[in-house]
Amino acid sequence: MTEKIGVIGAGIVGLAVARELATTRGAEVTVLDKEDRVGAHQTGHNSGVVHAGIYYPPGSLKARLCREGVALLREYCAAHALPYQEVGKLVVASTRAERPQLRVLAERARANGVPDIAVLDGLGLREVEPHAVGVGAIHSPRTAIADFPAVARRLALDVAELGGQVHLSHPVRAIRETARGVEVLAAGRRFAFDGLVVCAGLGTDQVARMAGHPGDVRIVPFRGEYYALGGEAKDLVRGLIYPVPDPRYPFLGVHLTRHIDGEVLVGPNAVLALAYEGYKWRNVRNLRQIFSWPGTLRMARAHWRTGIKEVYGSLAKGAFVKAARRYVPELTAADLVRTEGGVRAQAVARDGRLMDDFVVDVHGRVVLVRNAPSPAATSSLAIARHIAGIVPALVR
Repeated sequence: MTEKIGVIGAGIVGLAVARELATTRGAEVTVLDKEDRVGAHQTGHNSGVVHAGIYYPPGSLKARLCREGVALLREYCAAHALPYQEVGKLVVASTRAERPQLRVLAERARANGVPDIAVLDGLGLREVEPHAVGVGAIHSPRTAIADFPAVARRLALDVAELGGQVHLSHPVRAIRETARGVEVLAAGRRFAFDGLVVCAGLGTDQVARMAGHPGDVRIVPFRGEYYALGGEAKDLVRGLIYPVPDPRYPFLGVHLTRHIDGEVLVGPNAVLALAYEGYKWRNVRNLRQIFSWPGTLRMARAHWRTGIKEVYGSLAKGAFVKAARRYVPELTAADLVRTEGGVRAQAVARDGRLMDDFVVDVHGRVVLVRNAPSPAATSSLAIARHIAGIVPALVR
């Protein structure tokens, strides 16, 4: 008998999971999403970078699935004539004090199998990015950019062509696990599945509670704001220019990224949002839920100085200009134009730790993707394979 598997979330990860289950298991898949389009949140609000795997601890899920995901994504984009460009990336040390961390990143990248990694001096980085400055850099020439919303739309078409269904404008209202499977109530309709995979991103906590598995981590939303380079200023950046990241955080710092459409973005910062979909300052819809989790306050107490700095960056354009000029000093305030930002779903443990790796939990017939921040879009097809290996244990 054909297995019936539900997937909650029509972002790039949820759609990749649905496609993988339909392709490799012949499952009858149904994707449910509350929005009226696929990829409405994190998939449609990111930098478009296909990460090579420089940052992630060797042996972690992020490291393994990122490297697998790059290869799968490159092949997928080629097969479907979707944009994919290897524009290259520099991770720039602006001071001598950052050089040791630069060496750590280079060793990590090589351990993860990132191809063609090179460590450059100040002159060498200028050969890659003529308008950039620094005392040294890591060069990853194979780092690419892609159109993740376009990939998500193609995945949705794949699901339909494989006999599955993608139901948009179907907010999930209730989940009940039974002896025979999992029942889901969405948009006034009752769906019966043999197994359920939750890839709900910013809505993970709400769906997990419905399923009766609130878990030991919670989603804390971080808003990231961007500026775009206007006019001829975008010609100052050929590819991707990143700072050496602070190892205490799973965020990469304000960087300059060329988009597939030719735009160059500056950002993002990482500001604690007060709503799960808090794209604007005034949205405080989920303030109570976010701060009722003990981990949120513990995280805030541990990192309040950094938090104040990030908030200042949101309020003061000059902070973004200063961050960008650290690597491309020719930029001016007039070159930066405010553009659309995004919100990142970051899992935080009860003790206040920011979860760095991907986190996937299995509860009976329900698989919950608890933490899938960057590089989840890059890794989406590999994450789907990983989850497809878990699903057989759910269907009895």
